[in-house]
Amino acid sequence: MEALLQWGLDLVLAIQQIHGPVLDGIFRAITFMGEEEFYLILLPLLLWCVDFGLGARLGALFLLSSYLNFGLKDLFRQPRPFDLDPSVKLSSAEGYGLPSGHSQSAVVVWGSIAAWARRKWFWAVAIALMVLIGFSRVYLGVHFPTDVLAGWAIGAVLLVVCLAVQSRVEKWLAKVGLAMQIILALAIPLILLLVHPTKDSVTTLAPLAGLGLGLALTHRYISFSARGPWWQRVLRFLVGGIVMAALYLGLKVVFPGEESALYLVFRFLRYWLIGVWITLGAPWLFRLLRLTTEAERLA
Repeated sequence: MEALLQWGLDLVLAIQQIHGPVLDGIFRAITFMGEEEFYLILLPLLLWCVDFGLGARLGALFLLSSYLNFGLKDLFRQPRPFDLDPSVKLSSAEGYGLPSGHSQSAVVVWGSIAAWARRKWFWAVAIALMVLIGFSRVYLGVHFPTDVLAGWAIGAVLLVVCLAVQSRVEKWLAKVGLAMQIILALAIPLILLLVHPTKDSVTTLAPLAGLGLGLALTHRYISFSARGPWWQRVLRFLVGGIVMAALYLGLKVVFPGEESALYLVFRFLRYWLIGVWITLGAPWLFRLLRLTTEAERLA
């Protein structure tokens, strides 16, 4: 293992021979496409302004994928390149390195969107983004090449499995009824949290619980569509985004920090409310403000 890590570190150092302010800025911008804040923009954009069903499926898959990634990181406990050589650190990163969460999420997210779009050119764009996001992590010295390869592989497996079973899962959920949907939406994330009770797990499972609850209620009671003229979509994103930013940033300030014994409880509540807002609160408000008119089903 030490020899493999040394090979990876040598490759990082070789790649960084070309680094400079311009390239550093470019790859930091590319790597932002794998950050939490980016997905807080992308997923609501898909749900509210592109296709509600796509956003719902992708949101659930992305959050489950992230939970698995954090669990594997804590299982393998592999250091990052800058832990061995601090000089290669061109960007900040926390936790362990294997597998790369940015690379795994890139495959899951952009592969799902490409499969939905069903356009060869979009697959080319999606693959290019997967490669660039993964490469950016090596360039910035926050991942070994093997971390990125593992992330791509795990993401590809998750994507293939999801595309194969999603239709059957949705049909089964439609049959079990609203009460069971709500129970599953709350019970599954809580059980997974008990398996791996960490701050990172809360970050993924709390919005998953909120998303599941919101989707069940929205599908049953709110006639919402992401379709509509461009100005409606822009207004939806602006209105919904302002409230979401208030929840994400405002509650972070109001709720107790990591020094509190109740930190994980309040962190769960904060991210749960964000999930509920994205899938239930915002669609209800959009209907109230007449920013959407046509019903859209998940199937």
